[in-house]
Amino acid sequence: MAGGWARDGAVSEQIEASISDELARMQSKKRPMGESLTHCAECEEPIPEKRRMALPGVKLCLECQQERDGAFKSRAGFNRRGSKDSQLK
Repeated sequence: MAGGWARDGAVSEQIEASISDELARMQSKKRPMGESLTHCAECEEPIPEKRRMALPGVKLCLECQQERDGAFKSRAGFNRRGSKDSQLK
């Protein structure tokens, strides 16, 4: 049962759209390809052979990669499709 101006199933559709958008964003991230480096491109430490075999084309050691992954990335925290503000503009 929907309330207000929303039709039945609108909330479910909004949740599914948010999940689909996030999955598409995650899948669009490109994985490294090609020849792996033997030493990290940032700190020059050796990259373990098991890491190079698991991720072909890897350029960073585990510590540098974790640092880069942990960096803050700002993105919208809500679904604009369902925002009342977006409907008013």
